[in-house]
Amino acid sequence: MSSDRQIATLLPSATEIVYALGAEPVATSHECDHPPAAAGKPDANRARVDPTAAAGEIDTQVQAADESGGVYEIRGDVLEAAEPDLVVSQGICDVCAVDEVLVREAIDEHGLDCELLTTDPHSLADLYDDIERIGAALDCEDRARELVSRLRSRVAAVESRIPNREPKRVAVFDWTDPVMIAGHWIPGMVERLGGEFGLQEPEAASRPFEWETVREYDPEIVVVAPCGFELDQTEENFDDLTDREGWADLTAVRNDRVYAVDGHGLMNRPGPRLVESFETLAWCLYPDEFERPAGGVAERW
Repeated sequence: MSSDRQIATLLPSATEIVYALGAEPVATSHECDHPPAAAGKPDANRARVDPTAAAGEIDTQVQAADESGGVYEIRGDVLEAAEPDLVVSQGICDVCAVDEVLVREAIDEHGLDCELLTTDPHSLADLYDDIERIGAALDCEDRARELVSRLRSRVAAVESRIPNREPKRVAVFDWTDPVMIAGHWIPGMVERLGGEFGLQEPEAASRPFEWETVREYDPEIVVVAPCGFELDQTEENFDDLTDREGWADLTAVRNDRVYAVDGHGLMNRPGPRLVESFETLAWCLYPDEFERPAGGVAERW
């Protein structure tokens, strides 16, 4: 049974959680495109950057936007027209989605009588908690518990198949120009899969790294999954890495262990498909033990 609440979701992961719980938002963010029904909802925010530009140009645009009011703006007229009684926002990253402060300001400015629920996940455990929190807010606790149980079972099924091998050094690139190493949930997932993620602590924020630091770490497996990039856009920006001095000398490159993954749909969205990201990472770490994910979301480069 669908929830009776009027909910606006201002980030893709929350939208996916809401649909997975059998509810339907009245407004979403401009990036919400999964499930397909979400793409037809009113966009309650917009971005001040061109997502189709090259990685380096997007980084320049983000820095300029930060200096002039932020990467995102709330479309207050759309939010007001939607009349939500619950708004879900995030506190993870003000580059990934509109942040809590802007949402609170918009709610106050337009006199909206609604609850604000903020997510800030940094691990699979946090994802499960967010699902249950949103489920409670939507009065569908049973659905939330069932969804969490299914996701936990999928993770356990992957973990039961991990071979007992010496951990390999893994690097997951969250951006290519400048080079950023993924944080938040990624280090913990790699470690749960038996890999070594020596450049980042579990749950730490993604951040830029000097290229020389990456070279010294010398990853044995490289996964390239830029935030907001689908697979084709990731491939278009691969020369950000391949043109760097010493790229060809990395152990991962010499051993043909470089993978491209859909960062837009999987790795960067802490919703239910984060478990699909876990399954995809399992293939990247153990391609002889796990099947390549379907749907064109990952490939060996």
